[in-house]
Amino acid sequence: MNQADPNDAELTQDSDPAGETDTTDMESQEVVEAEASDTEEASSAPELPPAAPPDPNATSAAVVDDEAKMDWYILKVAFNREDSIADSLRKRVRMEGMGEFFGEIVVPTEDVATFTRDGKRRVSKRKLLPGYIMVNMLINDDTWFLVRETGGISDFTGSAGKPMPMESADIERFINRPIEDEDEEPQIKIGIPFKVGDRVRVKEGNFENQEGDVDGVDEANGRVTVIINIFGRSVPMELDHWQVEPL
Repeated sequence: MNQADPNDAELTQDSDPAGETDTTDMESQEVVEAEASDTEEASSAPELPPAAPPDPNATSAAVVDDEAKMDWYILKVAFNREDSIADSLRKRVRMEGMGEFFGEIVVPTEDVATFTRDGKRRVSKRKLLPGYIMVNMLINDDTWFLVRETGGISDFTGSAGKPMPMESADIERFINRPIEDEDEEPQIKIGIPFKVGDRVRVKEGNFENQEGDVDGVDEANGRVTVIINIFGRSVPMELDHWQVEPL
């Protein structure tokens, strides 16, 4: 009777892959189940809302800061060239693409009535500050250089070469001038070519050819007060400004 060889039993036990196959199948199933669980959790999580579109009308913080720092400055310019120099500065600002750093450029004026020799009234513009213009701007190296390199501009007003912003009272006086009521006719000053202390001669009226000194000027009414010597006494006479002429 043949006996079983123990080496054959060991060979049979080592060569049977059933145990390893079962273990591999179980591990694969666990991985699949874990991936499925992760997928379910991801699908059940709430979706984030889409980002809001940018507002085209919104202004960036940098632009707001720049506008907030703009001030009014007075520039010294060539006398009797205020308008042309202001135009040149506006043109240079456009050409250099620096409009975001500049606001208004103003030559402050007022309406003044003058009279011709035949008595006709004529309204014209009179500069409030001859030899100066005003600009609303943000000061930095580029804007300072652009202004200083514009022909006809000599400098900013200020101390120690540092541009000095205008006082609020001066801005109200020269820039934000009061708006007249539409129902009321605006009061126009009368341009009088005389000042206190001028020597004049009366050219018509009861005191024709009398000489005297201007003691007062009333631009609102177009009259001057002249001190005339009558019978040895200095007498103030109020005359229309066109009744006298300079000596």
